[in-house]
Amino acid sequence: MEVHQVHQKLISNPLPNLEAQVHRELDSLGLPPPKGEIAITAGSRGIDNIVAITRAVGNWIRQKGATPFLTPCMGSHNGATAEGQLSMVHSLGLTEEATGMEVRSSMEVVQIGEVETGKVWMDRHCFEASGVLVLNRIKLHTCFSGPVQSGLTKMMVVGMGKIQSAETFHSAPTPTMKDMLLEMGECVIGSGKIYAGLGLLEDGFDRTAEVHAMRPEEILEREPSLLEKHRSYFPSLPADELNVLVVNEIGKTFSGTGMDTNVIGYRGVNGYEDLIRPRIQAIAALALSQASQGNAIGVGLADFITRRLRDSIDEKKTFTNVFTTGDMRRMAIPCTLEDEKEVVRRMSERYGPKRWMFIPNTLHLETLFVSSDLAAELAGRENCEVRPGPIPLDFDSKGCHRLNFNR
Repeated sequence: MEVHQVHQKLISNPLPNLEAQVHRELDSLGLPPPKGEIAITAGSRGIDNIVAITRAVGNWIRQKGATPFLTPCMGSHNGATAEGQLSMVHSLGLTEEATGMEVRSSMEVVQIGEVETGKVWMDRHCFEASGVLVLNRIKLHTCFSGPVQSGLTKMMVVGMGKIQSAETFHSAPTPTMKDMLLEMGECVIGSGKIYAGLGLLEDGFDRTAEVHAMRPEEILEREPSLLEKHRSYFPSLPADELNVLVVNEIGKTFSGTGMDTNVIGYRGVNGYEDLIRPRIQAIAALALSQASQGNAIGVGLADFITRRLRDSIDEKKTFTNVFTTGDMRRMAIPCTLEDEKEVVRRMSERYGPKRWMFIPNTLHLETLFVSSDLAAELAGRENCEVRPGPIPLDFDSKGCHRLNFNR
């Protein structure tokens, strides 16, 4: 098989003078932090400039006379243990040395309210602080649609609530999750513990494009418009009809479901309406990112995987995360083949050589490779640049392809 390299012309809007912009936004609130300790939330995603942004927030709080600290807020992720969640934030570069702040990790929670599906909880460190600055990227969610999806509200509800609030949230049927998120968000804000929010938007190259500071009472009101702005940046696959999509790496640092369902067009939630585009006959996932630390949630969204990916799965961590969400299909083990070479050979036998696409992961979609028929189709698109000349799809001695997504 021969493939062609394609560069998508995504929206580029990197934010200059990042620390100064963070400080300007926080200053614009006209709301000095309360005296004492302020908790800053730290999630499990690979967010651009997360260390620099977090450090800038901490410096601003310190300049205003309060004492900032970090606390991992990631629901049931990384085994739902204090040690696992501390390891995750450290792997993202959020260390005491890099941020200038102590990192306090605990799975202890305090009940702050109750909704129809259960109790609402808050991380003990957040609850005992003088206030919480909620920090997160705002983007589309991989399980449900609604005016508020993944962002500050979900960080307050699921991240800060640890596995207990995650279970309360995911006990809601998928069609009502959008309503449950708002109800639980109102409960968290009503606790009086939220000092402010800082929402981040990333451009088509997953670089920090905008930062927005909000008072607690503004968070639920402003998140919907920021989510719509995110849609204008959000990259997608350049074709709606594929026979085969090969995803080089999956993992939590790319998406909460390992592969972003809004990119692959498939949520995999039993009994509920799915996305309608793109339409892909079969998906292969080749590796699990090291930063995911064994959590392979979303592996069940693939049809084929390699032995290397399967052997890298930490079943306990994956089970804890998936069991909390209730969408068990997402950890089902797909057909496992020996290596990437066999995956390509077998899928070619079954699905033919046309309408293939290779991507590095579902977060970074600037550079990809496509089969010759798709290259001819994409050559006429304004948002695509097809590099001249085909590239042979060959493999090394370990059966790994030689495609380079970084060129």
